[in-house]
Amino acid sequence: QVQVVESGGGLVQAGGSLRLSCAVSGPTFVEYFMGWFRQAPGMEREWVGTINRGGGTGYADSVKGRFSISRDNAKNMVYLQMNSLKPEDTAVYYCAADTLGRNSRLSSTYDYWGQGTQVTVSS
Repeated sequence: QVQVVESGGGLVQAGGSLRLSCAVSGPTFVEYFMGWFRQAPGMEREWVGTINRGGGTGYADSVKGRFSISRDNAKNMVYLQMNSLKPEDTAVYYCAADTLGRNSRLSSTYDYWGQGTQVTVSS
């Protein structure tokens, strides 16, 4: 069983930065593709970005150049560094594991999800 736990959310002013962390249990973490998603009130969950087994990353256009994803395979951790935050980045952020390496933006291809962490950006 794989467990995913996010942390690091909070309240930040526009233009500020925040780093989210994601702890993942599982014997083969190094094989997982890890994704970050977010969901704002009244909106559908949207893909933020993904990091693959080799550390390659992809991002949604809305966050490209401001957000970056990294992973520490020795610690089974994934990070989402968020810079130049905007009020429209306010959402619950979710970390998810794609254990089969499908490398998709679709939430349905991610097998395990965390409980989410709230990020609020004030103007």
